[in-house]
Amino acid sequence: MLPLILLVDDEEEILNFLERILNSRYTILKATNGKEALNILEAEAVQLVVSDVMMPEMDGFELCRTIKSTLDHSHVPVILLTAKNTIQAKVEGLELGADAYIEKPFSKEHLLAQISSLLKNRNMVREFFAISPLVHIKTMAHTRSDEKFLSTLHNTIMKNIDDPDLDVEKLAKIMTMSRITLYRKIKALSDLSPIELINISRLKRAAELLAGGEHRIYEVSDMVGFSSQSNFARNFQKQFNMTPTEYMNSRQQEQQR
Repeated sequence: MLPLILLVDDEEEILNFLERILNSRYTILKATNGKEALNILEAEAVQLVVSDVMMPEMDGFELCRTIKSTLDHSHVPVILLTAKNTIQAKVEGLELGADAYIEKPFSKEHLLAQISSLLKNRNMVREFFAISPLVHIKTMAHTRSDEKFLSTLHNTIMKNIDDPDLDVEKLAKIMTMSRITLYRKIKALSDLSPIELINISRLKRAAELLAGGEHRIYEVSDMVGFSSQSNFARNFQKQFNMTPTEYMNSRQQEQQR
């Protein structure tokens, strides 16, 4: 599926122009002001917003501020388009959390490159987190709101990591969130389902314990909630491309250098 992008501008001609530029690479949704855009964000899993600044009802600055301060949407990159070319306007947009600020008139190539770069960088961060045994979940945060959410999520999983039945229902209940909201937030930030993220969190905690060298593999397997050592070993190798034993040996060799 193509990434879903929301375009926001009160001028229909500009919306149509932006759609023509982008619709070969992205799925496009359109809104004519900030309030309409927020309603779309509530209903759709938007991956990036391109918004004008000067609009009725709710302008681009207020839209950006609301997106970046709302847990459900704070992970969504925002590109602001504006005819205001003053330093003050740029600073205001960036202070509100905008990921990029593009002056009008702009080149098609510049906009395409900016969108591609933001989405690509997010994907690289997600992939690096997933394949790196000791990289913390907070590396995927792009806002303070995201960092707070990921920290709470990590701590909740760690407190219940020895429970082999920990799933999205239990996790949502402990975090006092709806299952759907939790699923959408985790998926948007990590591109993983909650079950996949719980499993990776188990394996990352196992990597920490194995690196410490104080526990045997079967003990670590039990401590992080796996039903059997063989199941744990298979999952570990699939995720990190090495067996638990190979990982322990590599860590020991690094410490001896």
